[in-house]
Parts: sequence; C-alpha cells; structure tokens
Amino acid sequence: MPENQLFAKFQSVTKKSLLVGFALFVGIQLQANKVESAEHAIDAHSVQAVAEDHAGHSTEAHENGSTESNAHAGDAHSTDNHAEASAHGEEHKKEGFDAGKMIFEHIGDAHDWHLWGEGDHAVSIPLPVILYTESKGLTVFSSSNFHHGHAAYEGFVLHEGKVNWENSKNTEAIYDFSITKNVLAMLIATIVLLFIVISMAKHYTTNQGKAPKGFYNLIEPLILFLRDDIAKPSIGHKADKFMPLLLSIFFFIFINNIFGLIPIFPGGANVTGNIAITLVLALVVFITVTINGNKYYWKHIFMPDVPGFMYIIIIPIEILGVILKPFVLMLRLFANITAGHIIILGFFSLIFIFGAMSPGLGYAVSPLSVAFTVFMSMLEMLVAFLQAFVFTLLSAIYIGMAVEEHHH
Repeated sequence: MPENQLFAKFQSVTKKSLLVGFALFVGIQLQANKVESAEHAIDAHSVQAVAEDHAGHSTEAHENGSTESNAHAGDAHSTDNHAEASAHGEEHKKEGFDAGKMIFEHIGDAHDWHLWGEGDHAVSIPLPVILYTESKGLTVFSSSNFHHGHAAYEGFVLHEGKVNWENSKNTEAIYDFSITKNVLAMLIATIVLLFIVISMAKHYTTNQGKAPKGFYNLIEPLILFLRDDIAKPSIGHKADKFMPLLLSIFFFIFINNIFGLIPIFPGGANVTGNIAITLVLALVVFITVTINGNKYYWKHIFMPDVPGFMYIIIIPIEILGVILKPFVLMLRLFANITAGHIIILGFFSLIFIFGAMSPGLGYAVSPLSVAFTVFMSMLEMLVAFLQAFVFTLLSAIYIGMAVEEHHH
C-alpha cells in the first residue's frame, strides 16, 4: 500500500539522518577534546619550564651568597604567581562548555526544574525532596536548600542528581520518594489529559446529535482512528473493553512527547525517554495480557501443536517471547525519544563547541546548527505521534493475541 511504502521510506530517512547527525556530533566532540588536550599539554609544559627556571635561579642564588637571597625570593614569588596563573587558566579551560554534561543533564531527571542560567546564577523551580531513612524517618524539605548541589542540608547532599549522605562513610539506605522533574511533568500531562477528556465528555453530553467544533473536531477523528484502525482490527469484538487502556496509553505518551519538545516550562522534561517510565508502561501491558489471556493463548505457549519431542525447544522460545514483548515495547520508546533529544541538543551544541575553538567559527556554524536543530525538532513532532501510535498498536496486537478465540 502507498501508506506502508511512505512509512517505510520515512523510517529509512529518519534512521539515516540520526546516524549522520550522531556521527557528526561525535567526530566534532572528539576533535574538540583533542584540541583541549593539546592546549592542556602546552600549559603543563609551560609550567614545567617555569619550575625548571625557578630551580636554576635557586641554585644560582645559593652560590652567589646571601647578598642575592632577597632577589631570589622575589624571583621565586614571581615564578609562583606565574605557575598559579597558568594553573588557574588551565582550570578555567576545564570549566568550559561540556556538551556531554549538558545533554545528559537534559535527558536525565532532576530535583529541580531548570529555567535558565548556569552554576550559581542558575534559575530553577525548587521541588519537594521526600526521603526516608531508618535513622531519621521521613524527611521533607525543598530542593532549594541544596543550592544547586553546592550545599548540604540535614546531613544530605545532592550529587549528579542523586541524594547521598554528606558523610560518605555512611552506608545506610536512602529511599527517595521526591517529586522530581519527571514526576511533575507527568502530573502536568495527566492534568492536561483529564481536562481534555472531561471537557469532551461535557461537550458531547450538552450537544447530543451535533457535530463537534473546534478543538473537539480535532480530537474525535483521532479517537475514532484508534478505535476503528487499531483496536478493532487487532482485538476484535472485545475491543471496546480495552479502549480506555489504549486511549490512556496513546494520549499519555503523545502529550509527554510533545511537552518534551517545548524548551521552556512546563516543557523540556524527557519523560518518555526515561527507561523507568517506559518500563512501567510496558509492565501495564504485560499484566493486562497475562490477566486476560484465555486458554488458547496459554495452550499455544505450553502445549503448542508440534510433535512432543520439540517441546524442549518450542516452549522455552514461547516463554522467552512472552518476556521479550514488553521488553521491546520499553526499549523502543525509550531509545527513540532519547535519541531524538540527543540529536537535537547535539546539533545545538555545535555552536558552543566551535565557539570554544574560535569565536568566529562559532558564529559561522550557528546558521547551519540552528537550521538542523529546527529541522530535527519538526521531525521529532512527527516522531512524537508515531511512537505513541506504534506503542498503542503493538499493545493492541499483544492483547488481541491473548484474547483471540480459535474457531474450528
């Protein structure tokens, strides 16, 4: 069919674009690391030369006697200042733009919602930190007490997005139930989803027999598409029973995907790119399939229609298939959404990577970098829908396989 050919072509173009972009980013990042390493080596050589010169002056001053000791002290002080300045310059270079750190901070979870700025000048929305330990019990406070990871509070410190004990020798377990960035983003998406569903229900109740208008006219064809083209063909006459689950899965993934592409609050959270969240979604589908599986489904797994001597091969394969289905659901959504965020941020980081080499080079690459970033962002809007569609479609297929009745 033309639709299938178009979808296959789009997948091929998308994969090639992602591979080319990722290869370009990795290559430039490696080149930047080489340049930085070379600069650090030069600085180290300069410091070593100054130290040797300092040692020569010390020997000469010792041989010339006490009359030159004051001059030697002045030279030593000057040399120390020079070495300290060189070391400070090296440390300043190390604190330059780190593309990898920026990207992983974006796609990871956090105890605050970053708005703008870096370091001590960063502006963020503090979130509740909820911890439980056997020694202190339940501890609740604001993440602002950590001062962006630069201060300890109540014996806890925030390091690389995780709460640890201030005393590193303390090995007591910390159970973190905090409202993190991803949790807040899910709550916002849930509120939006409830608003859509409740408002549509009220609209159809008060306007029975009338065609929907405006926003509702956009949502209705989408719901009918999920029912008529996904649920019914995959599940059959029992499709209506699983429609609430399939609609919830689709809109939850789709809304979070769209919010993840918005660079400002309440967007920017990488919810569906968090493997823990995709794991829970996959487990929901797995539990639904397991509970609703009929006798034909389990017979196909444990008593397949093959000769008895082949059971030792077929049954383990079937059991492995049962486990791999939710695993594939989890991994596909996580990998596609995370890859999209990494590619977009990678193209955007090229400006700062080239700018660290030369300001003029940074300005020169900016138009190309922004163009690729905008292109990938537009492409990710389509991917946001496709990933929600694919996850829902596969969920419906797995459920249909579990409830299918064999007719003889």
